[in-house]
Amino acid sequence: MSQPGPNNCITDVAGLKVGSYTDRQALCGCTLVLCPSGATAGVDVRGAAPGTRETDLLDPVNLVEQAHAVSLSGGSVYGLACADGAVRWLSEQGIGFPLDDQGHVAPIVPGAVLYDLGRGAEFVPPVGPDWGRAACEAASEKPITLGCLGAGTGAVAGGMKGGLGAASEVLDSGITVGALVAVNSLGSLLNPATGLFWELGLELGHEFGPDAAQAKVLPPWPPQAEAAKNTTIGVVATDATLTKAQCKKMAQMAQDGLARAIRPAHTMFDGDTIFALATGGRPLPSSPGFFGPPEATAVSEIGRAAADCLSRAIIRAVLAAQSLGNWPAFRDLANR
Repeated sequence: MSQPGPNNCITDVAGLKVGSYTDRQALCGCTLVLCPSGATAGVDVRGAAPGTRETDLLDPVNLVEQAHAVSLSGGSVYGLACADGAVRWLSEQGIGFPLDDQGHVAPIVPGAVLYDLGRGAEFVPPVGPDWGRAACEAASEKPITLGCLGAGTGAVAGGMKGGLGAASEVLDSGITVGALVAVNSLGSLLNPATGLFWELGLELGHEFGPDAAQAKVLPPWPPQAEAAKNTTIGVVATDATLTKAQCKKMAQMAQDGLARAIRPAHTMFDGDTIFALATGGRPLPSSPGFFGPPEATAVSEIGRAAADCLSRAIIRAVLAAQSLGNWPAFRDLANR
């Protein structure tokens, strides 16, 4: 029977750390997923308005196999600068792609941003490399606080307050899969016919709490979703040993979880981007057969778990969010 890891977070994947920086006045922040020993990486960009960094590098045909961190940030195009702070910090630790025998390295830090401009004290928040550095310094393997912090600080999900979410699952094989997401979507997490979360049935244990199943939040509620001010970004990860191509497949399948939990998704006004990391602590189980490589079944199961974890993380982000600015949180709408 499926069960979450002890943290119910991407930090259940051995080899990963997560840190955030939050500016509540600016209603913006960033979140870094660190892989100090490196992790095989892939990405799937499905939205039509992405803001990204180093995604071409993760194409399976290109040279570099591993990433050393992934940056998720608010601040739209300005938020891409957070990755610069992470690069500098990792370089100072000697972490990165080796450049020579003198110890010089090039840290590989792909990233993506979401649109939260105009939601805080100033239209453009003071986001920059210092935020990325601070998130790196705060990173740990512990469970993270969900809701209005890090990259999810200024997020809005279908007209109500979005936020940062996480989830994990331990497979029967012992492999762990986890997800981290900042939910800032044009689409809604709620079925308008029932007022309940689209993917409520994926709950493991009692992670969603009683409000999710009992409270019915029926639209419309003010304010409505804002076209062109969106994007859901995240990272899925596993401790299995995957190739870059298998990581890309994992990211592709994880996008299915996004599309099930948020409807509509991948619109012209979203830049939905999902990264995938494999830390390589566990070999893939083999299932010899006539079709495909012997690891194909295991890769498919990891992809299934990544999609489910991402759906659950999306719901948990909104459940944990607090009302801020003009955007009501689910918890307040549910109790009205």
